[in-house]
Amino acid sequence: MAGLDESGSNPDVSLLYDINGLAKDSPSWFDDAMAFVGEYGLLIALVLLVVWCWWGQRRRGTLDDAASSVAAVVWAPLAAGIAVLVNVPIRGFVERPRPFRDHPGVELLVDGKTDYSFVSDHATLAMAVGAGLFVANRKFGLVGLALAAVEGFCRVFMGVHYPTDVVGGFALGTAVVLLLSPLAMALLTPLTKMIGRSARAGWLVWDRKVAPVAAPLSGPGTSSGATADPDERDLAA
Repeated sequence: MAGLDESGSNPDVSLLYDINGLAKDSPSWFDDAMAFVGEYGLLIALVLLVVWCWWGQRRRGTLDDAASSVAAVVWAPLAAGIAVLVNVPIRGFVERPRPFRDHPGVELLVDGKTDYSFVSDHATLAMAVGAGLFVANRKFGLVGLALAAVEGFCRVFMGVHYPTDVVGGFALGTAVVLLLSPLAMALLTPLTKMIGRSARAGWLVWDRKVAPVAAPLSGPGTSSGATADPDERDLAA
């Protein structure tokens, strides 16, 4: 892939020039801001989003619900880490140079990029977190996916990746999340339930203060003051 056409007849290179060309027409302060956002800012925002989602999922009504929800949130960053590890042999196999090495006209906004280009670690991380959060909570997931899309744009804008590097990262992150999710949930959910029952560490999984107050049960043999076990799952749900 190192010999991609620089003339623009290759759509990947053409789109690279179109997006990266915006950096040449932007003021230096804006380029610096985009470089920080694309290198660190959006990843920090995704970490904060995971923490925010975890804090909210703890407040589910029962331990079972909270444990499964928290397990899904925990899976998001774990999947991101696995996806980056999977990317290591992919990069070594493809050996695609960074675009600024093959195309001198590319505006480079950050230094120190000496590794290969395909696929983008940043795009992989961002999409894995976004897709993982979408599995756990749709609203947080949509925000995560939007941040991942911005991350992908920033990587091309900064001149450190081709558009297909970003697309490949999106595909890799999503594939790891979805394909390994059943196994991950089967392993993580019992673990989070065990932690949730702990007297000291239970708050990490379940906020007992928001346990639902059951309505009086009706029916023969049931007293008006009886309440349901807060850990009992609604099997009809």
